[in-house]
Amino acid sequence: MAVLRTPDDRFADLPGYRYAPNYVHVHAQGVEPLRMHYVDVGPRDGPVVLLAHGQPTWSYLYRSVIDVLVDAGLRVVAPDNIGYGRSDKLTDATDYTFARHVNWLAGLVTALNLHDVTLVAQDWGGPLGLSVLARDEARFAGVVATNTILHTCDPALEGQLEWAHHGTGDGRMTLQETLLDYVAFYQRSPEIVPSFFLDAVAGPLPADVLAAYDAPFPDRSFTAGLRQMIALIPLTRNDPGAGIGRNTMAVLGRWDKPFLTAYSDGDPATRGWDGVFQRHVPGARGRDHVTISGAGHFVQEQRGEELGRIVADFVAHS
Repeated sequence: MAVLRTPDDRFADLPGYRYAPNYVHVHAQGVEPLRMHYVDVGPRDGPVVLLAHGQPTWSYLYRSVIDVLVDAGLRVVAPDNIGYGRSDKLTDATDYTFARHVNWLAGLVTALNLHDVTLVAQDWGGPLGLSVLARDEARFAGVVATNTILHTCDPALEGQLEWAHHGTGDGRMTLQETLLDYVAFYQRSPEIVPSFFLDAVAGPLPADVLAAYDAPFPDRSFTAGLRQMIALIPLTRNDPGAGIGRNTMAVLGRWDKPFLTAYSDGDPATRGWDGVFQRHVPGARGRDHVTISGAGHFVQEQRGEELGRIVADFVAHS
């Protein structure tokens, strides 16, 4: 098993990202302990906000959100998933599994002994972060879900989502063509760089910001995890990740602590999931949910300060 670490000089002087690195070793069955990076800023005795990122980003995505939350007196922990950011990177794509990603993130929460946590989850931050919550509910005080989903492939999702992703009840699946195009592109393209997607969805972005998103990946040998996470999207109900998603959804079906959706108005890939959570999660019912205007999938990049204010207000009044 080969493990790479991005050289520190790749992270020097990134625009808007001035946080000292922190590391913890995390474990998952079948792989050696790996070093996971996280930002940890704000008062140590303040309520904890855990910022869970997705693909193809890293904690850099949350830089504008972090500053607002710290100014509000909150402790902010923003990890980089294994394979991303300043965290270790396995070079064999098949070493990355859905379950291991959950275990690695859970390992960070446990190692830091975090309690009274508000989870902020976007993109894969939802499937991973919510699955960590599902296995250790007592550590979490609330959830803000933004532009995220759960991979359940549940037939009941039919008609609820803009991007179809559900079983039909007869051993068949209905999947959005764009989703399949996305999965195929990640497996077939010779080069994968985050900046291509950030600029296409949230741009045009300044050159130095685009370079910052690419900083963790000096060459393609560092990108196995970046590429493999898309292959981990469950496309059938038989996929192990779909089972994880259904188990997590079952826990959320009895979650009565505060749960807020703050989705943007410009993300067809996740549109409809805000309503699914609002109807399914007891803690979401009767709450004044938020729609963030003028942003696409990477809402933190386009409306980061606004999202930060939403989260700070949520924590203050939960």
